This record gives sequence, C-alpha cells and structure tokens, in this order.
Amino acid sequence: MTPDPITLEVLREALSSIVREMRVTLVRTAYSSILYEGEDFSCVLMDGDAQIVSMSKGQDHPLHIVPVGWSMKAVREKFAGDIHPGDIFLHNDPYTGGTHLNDVAMIYPLFADGRLFVFPVVRAHWGDVGGMSPGSLSGGATEIFQEGVRIPPIRIVDRGRPNHAALDLIFHNMRGPRERKGDFDAMIGTCRKAAERVEGLAARYGAPLMRAAVALLMDRAEQRMRRAIGGLPDGAYAYEAHLESGRTRLEPLTVRARVTVAGETITVDLTGTSPQTAGPTNVGPAMAPTGAFTIIKAFLDPGTDVNSGAFRPLTVITPRSTIVNADPPAPCGGMVEVKYCVETAVMGALAQALDGRVAGDLKGGGNHCYVGGPDPRTGETFIFYEYPAGGTGGFDGGDGSNTVRAWTESDMTTLQPIEAVEQLYPVRIERTSLREDSGGPGRWRGGLGLTREVRIQVAGSRLSVLAEKAVLPPFGVCGGAAGATNRFWVRRGDRPIQPSPLPGKVSGFPLEPGDVLLMESSGGGGFGDPLERDPSRVAADLAEGYVTPAGAERDYGVIWRDGAVDAAATRAKRTALHAARPRAPLVGVPDLAADRGRLVRLDAATAGRLGVAPGAVVELVNPRGAPLRAWVAALTPGDGPRAEIAPAAISMLGLTEGAEVELRAVHSGVLGAGEESRPRPG
Repeated sequence: MTPDPITLEVLREALSSIVREMRVTLVRTAYSSILYEGEDFSCVLMDGDAQIVSMSKGQDHPLHIVPVGWSMKAVREKFAGDIHPGDIFLHNDPYTGGTHLNDVAMIYPLFADGRLFVFPVVRAHWGDVGGMSPGSLSGGATEIFQEGVRIPPIRIVDRGRPNHAALDLIFHNMRGPRERKGDFDAMIGTCRKAAERVEGLAARYGAPLMRAAVALLMDRAEQRMRRAIGGLPDGAYAYEAHLESGRTRLEPLTVRARVTVAGETITVDLTGTSPQTAGPTNVGPAMAPTGAFTIIKAFLDPGTDVNSGAFRPLTVITPRSTIVNADPPAPCGGMVEVKYCVETAVMGALAQALDGRVAGDLKGGGNHCYVGGPDPRTGETFIFYEYPAGGTGGFDGGDGSNTVRAWTESDMTTLQPIEAVEQLYPVRIERTSLREDSGGPGRWRGGLGLTREVRIQVAGSRLSVLAEKAVLPPFGVCGGAAGATNRFWVRRGDRPIQPSPLPGKVSGFPLEPGDVLLMESSGGGGFGDPLERDPSRVAADLAEGYVTPAGAERDYGVIWRDGAVDAAATRAKRTALHAARPRAPLVGVPDLAADRGRLVRLDAATAGRLGVAPGAVVELVNPRGAPLRAWVAALTPGDGPRAEIAPAAISMLGLTEGAEVELRAVHSGVLGAGEESRPRPG
C-alpha cells in the first residue's frame, strides 16, 4: 500500500503537528521552570526500528532527539520480546545512548497489528538528579557517580501499573523531589496525549498506510541528503578542535576529524581524538554521531524535515575509551561541550570542501550555570539554572545574531524571564544587557553575547559552572577574528573573584549574601578581514552600542571623531594595522605531531611581535576557512620569520609548505591569570 502524494504530505504534517502539541502540553504542565520557562526538553515520534519519524522543525534540540535511537535500541536489547501495551520506560545512561544524567528520556511504546508502531518519546532536563552539587552538573566531577542517579533502561510502568518502588528510589536520591515528580507526571501526560493523536491517525488512515508513509518519508530524506553530498568534491578533509582542561596551564583535549566525501556518502573518522578524561568532558556513543550529523545537515540540507533517513549516507567512527566514546566511570556531564567540539572539528574539515561557505564559530556548549542552596521561604533546596545564549557567527553576506540559540541548538529560551526567576528563587537580577565588543570582528561581524548580573540573597548558596570557550574563544573564519570568551565570575563588594583556576569549570563554589554572579556569554566569530568592513557598518555598530570607539579603532581601524568616521585617519590606521600583522612562511616538520593540541615552533622575532612565549596558544589564519590553533613548543634561532609545524597541519589549512600565513596570539597558556582570551587582527 502506497500513499498518494497529497496523503503523504497530510500525514507528514500531522505527525509534525503531534510533536508540536507535545511541546505545548509539557510547557503547560511541567513543574520546574527549566521546562516551562527554559524549554530544555525535546519531543519526537519514533518507530519500532528505533528510527526518528518526526520532530518539530527548529524547536526540538538535536542533542536530545538524535540519541533517542540509541536509547530505544538499549530498551529493545534489554527487554527483547517483553515489551507490552501500557509499558513505559525511563533511560538516562550515557554509555547506552543517553546524553548526560540530567536528561531523562521517557519512552512510551505503542502497538498496531501486534507490532511496535509510531510512538512518542520525551527527553527532558530534570533540574537535579543527585550528585555532588545542586543541579548535578559540575565542572569538578571526576567520575559519573558524582553527577547523579544513572538510570539504565528501566520499565517504570508495567502494563499500566507504575513501579512505585523504583520511583521512590529515584526521587529519594534527587534534590527537589516535588518538582521531579511533577515533571515525571507531566511527561506521562504529554506522551498519553500524543498517543491519542497517533491512534486517531491510525484509525483514520490505517496502520499499513502509515507505515508505508513513514518509509517513504525516510527514503525522501535520504535522497535529499545524498544529492547534497554529491555536490561536494570527493576527497578527505581533516581538522581538529579543542576542549579546555588543566589546573595551572592549559592542557587541551583534542577532537580530530577526518571527513571523507565519496560520491553520495560521507564518513567522519574521529580516530586520534584524546583519550577519555577524569573530568566532565566525555560522552557516550550517541553524542559524537549526533554532532557530526547536525553540522552536516545544517550546512548541506538545512530547512527540511529531520528523520533517520537523512542519516543513512553518513558513517561516524568513534574510537572506544576516548572523549567521544567513553567507558564507565568517566563523567559525562559536559556532553554538550563535546558534541559542539565535534561539530567545530567537522565544520572546519568541511570548510575545505565548501570553499568559504562557512560561518564563524559559536559559544561552544551549554554554558551550564547553577546556583543552589537552602531556600528560607520553602525549607527546601532551590536550584537556579541558566544557560545563557551567545552570539552566532558572521557569514559571507551577513553579521551574526545577538544572544540567540544557534543553528546547532533548538529554539530554547535564551534566558529565563526576570519576573519568573525572582519569584521562584532567592536571587535578584541586577542587569541583563548585550555585551559590547564581544562579537568577533570581521568583514561581517559575529553576534554579541550577553551579560547578566545576579545578586545572591541567602547564605549557604553554591555556584557550579560547566562551560567551554572560557579560555579558547570562538574563532572567526576566512580571516575573521574571534569573539569574546565566556566568563563566569563573582563580584564581592568591589573585588572580582575567579571561582576556579580553570575558567568555565566550577564545582560548589561558596557564595555569600550580597555577592553578584556575572554571566558573560561569548560572541560569535567574525567572517572575513575586519579591515575590509564598511566603515558605515562600524559607525552603525557604534551608534547601537555594539562596538566601543576603542574597539572600533583596535579591531577595525575605524577612527571616530566628533560623532563621525574620520575617513582619512581611518585609511591611515587600516594601512598601519595591516602592515603590522605578524606573518611567517610555513615549514613542515614531521616531529611536531602532538597527542594533546597542535605544536608550532616560531622564530624569536615573530614570537616577540606576538608577545608570546613557549606554552602560549597562537592562531594560524586561514583565508578560505577555519583557522588552526597551536601551542608554541619552542623558539627557533636564526634570521627571518618561520612557523614550523607538522605537514598534516599545513594540509588542514589548505595551504602548501612555504606559504605565508598570518599569526595571532590567543592565550598565554597560563591559567588563573585573569586574562580574557581573544585573538585580534592587527
């Protein structure tokens, strides 16, 4: 039985409408603000083969939805032949397809003709699942047991009968059990409403026709993706991106991606990625494929429906015991950060095939920021959770957007409303504003990040942060410069306090009444040479307060005098900035391969112009794609500029040995010095 084209489109839209209704239902019935205000959840319809059938366009988060296939396979493997109508399953275990422990998946199987049919799944962020600190996510976790309750595939409702013993055990190990129970019930109600809609469709069109429609929609998505891949030049393209670790010096974790385009297929091989770490930046087997798929779909086939058919032309190789496929007991709280790093590495590789059709880098993760402690109004633990959005990257023909969710995310809330926060938690929002000069300079500027100041009002509160791009900022592309780093710090009176040696990784830092927590999110990377930006656009940015006069002169060479651009002074300034840029020819040296990061040797004169020493991080600018970051291994004697680096790194830049490259300083490599990392042109 094959549906006609009109019926196929009716069913496609009906399935998508069911998912949208699921979202509305959960927002209206959830107990915790992270769901009804922050919308940190996603909904999907699956089928009996663990395939994504339908998700809402632009609203549901790929990192929630794509791993559901792994979760469903884990349920089928554990309960093979023992799944019945009325069963409901829970799952959050990263090693068998979960994301991190806070994201709890509810799987609600439906049957037709005695077989698993199209059925709803909700994955929702629970505000706390136990662990070492309020909110469970912590930059200081060293094993998964510190991150909360790990739920393997478990039948929580058996043919309509809830497993109260298991539920009691789960909720007794979580802070704020009233909210957790309320959110659990809201998820059940959401799935039941979706089940009614699916059963109504089956009654109207028949299960066989619906199965045929789902198969056609899968095939159609596969064909679109294959056509898009077929438009790329065949070849193997490599790039690498970094995550932040270390105590006194920056000791990077590296994701290495080799992207091979062959006809209408793509293989992403992550061999060479750093081994798993005793920190929170690890993931289980589902997240790296999710990141690779997300970025490839976004660049090659944006705007169309997402289902499992689009995955078929894609193969992702994730070596075991690495940060992209970790074994227990590695903590996995930073799964968003690792997924984004995979996306960055794959985008950097694809940039070579796309020849400049790329965008500046993004804020790099969830920016998880928790404040928790005793609430004197309720006698319970309060958990205030924010994940501030940043700016998006500039692209050829347009500036990035300010403080919005990026195209690798869903349409979640940028920040919770001030009124809701102050009503629910013992904190006061002092200020929320755009962060000036935070967008990456470029011919097309990156979008701005934000600043939010939160005053703590009760004793016993603690701060935990799990974020990336707090040392290595989001890079610009095609000559564009980086955006500002993420910053999470505390102002105590007039004194700034850095709550941890490694920025972005904080665990249970004690706060005092009157402290002000500052959340400053990064801006997106710029696109193109900043000295080529139209001065009138810089003037417009100055008028809006996006750029300061000092930033306009430093980053764009634009001189602002008496309320207008001084054209003559601007031309002279831009000429001087361009001439002052450090440049050096690339020299291939095979012995400079490195397991952690990328090594480069610079001549002393070039290092002096950059103001860097061994251990510092520099950026090699790529005029047609993503730049390459490297750690200065040593300074070389001799006359003339030179940058010695492994031949593989030269290939990543799409250049040949002897080519001259611009260099920028990124970071000293020393942690706890209080500097704001940001490579600048000129």
